[in-house]
Amino acid sequence: MSDAPLPQPPAQPVSGRTTTRTAAVIPAAGRGVRLGPGAPKALRTLGGTPMLIHAVRAMADSRAVSLVVVVAPPEGAAEVRTLLDAHALPDRTEFVVVPGGESRQESVKLGLDALPPGFDIVLVHDAARPLVPVDTVDAVVEAVRDGAPAVVPALPLADTVKQVEPAAVPGEPELVVATPDRSLLRAVQTPQGFDRDTLVRAHETVTDNVTDDASMIEQLGLPVVTVPGHEEAFKVTRPLDLVLAEAVLARRRLNDGF
Repeated sequence: MSDAPLPQPPAQPVSGRTTTRTAAVIPAAGRGVRLGPGAPKALRTLGGTPMLIHAVRAMADSRAVSLVVVVAPPEGAAEVRTLLDAHALPDRTEFVVVPGGESRQESVKLGLDALPPGFDIVLVHDAARPLVPVDTVDAVVEAVRDGAPAVVPALPLADTVKQVEPAAVPGEPELVVATPDRSLLRAVQTPQGFDRDTLVRAHETVTDNVTDDASMIEQLGLPVVTVPGHEEAFKVTRPLDLVLAEAVLARRRLNDGF
């Protein structure tokens, strides 16, 4: 692992198409208070290994990804560097750690700022989605290569969704005002993939505090497309999610020797 600038070989045409290089930015600076007291969410263990390491491996398992930038808690960058050094990670992938900011949006921007020239595609992946399959990562990259400025993996909703009038006091009854057609709705996951120049422009011009980077591209008036997500790419947010993630990991190890 190195924080030094990376050498940038020129892109070479392959089968009539210019090759593209892909980097992944993993914002991992959040505290994850809904998981309860303890270490930052990304450093909680899953199967004995920090969730962050699982997430980094999920990106590095894609042969399209040659650089992973981890955006660490501001006071924990050294700890994260040590953590990455202590775990076996693919040799073909470079890893860089930078301190994060006060918000997810600021942390992603700091990760983008750390990217050297020569990377045309950027993935932004939640550290709290440690079990995303490599096929999902590859599908996102391929859709950006095919010309989409922004790509998100997404799943149809299984539950009926209600739009409500929020209660003045949390926990009080809320008035239902609409029932959206769930066939038109999708639950969005990560990694989200972007044309690098487009994502940089979005972070330079969109000032709203958004919950995902694709929303910033929408505010630029550019199209965002979806590719099929995966049920194992769920976000570990609450204690029950951690139980489910442990079960998924145990099944993988049993079936695949993972």
